[in-house]
Amino acid sequence: MADAEAGADGPYPLAIVRGFRAFILRGNVVDLAVGIVIGAAFNSVVNAIVNDFIKPLISLLGGESDYARYYFTVHGNRFLYGDFLGNLLTFLIDAAVVYAFVVTPYKSLQERFMPGRPPAPTKECPECLSRIPAGARRCMYCTCQV
Repeated sequence: MADAEAGADGPYPLAIVRGFRAFILRGNVVDLAVGIVIGAAFNSVVNAIVNDFIKPLISLLGGESDYARYYFTVHGNRFLYGDFLGNLLTFLIDAAVVYAFVVTPYKSLQERFMPGRPPAPTKECPECLSRIPAGARRCMYCTCQV
């Protein structure tokens, strides 16, 4: 019975610990954990921008920033459509803030410092006139020899 519990890594509990350690120390698990922590911290920054600056600006322009009090009732059940609209508006504003202050600058920096590869050279197939790689000896579309 002791042989059945012992694996290639030794006794069963030790094998679990070793396997768990290998799983935790893999690069993608650590990267994911760091991404989640940074994302949670960044979420509070985005919420602060939206709640402290953008929503008051919207309410200055004649809108109202608190929609939670709007609802309608059907057979004694309250439908909080104002809460839904407020959350939808918050989501759209959050997405716009992230796009404007994170995605756009990141794309700009990425294009500046990490330019993409130039496209691979191509040639035209004499039979079907498709663009194929320059080093190809046979067309991938019509299979004629080039």
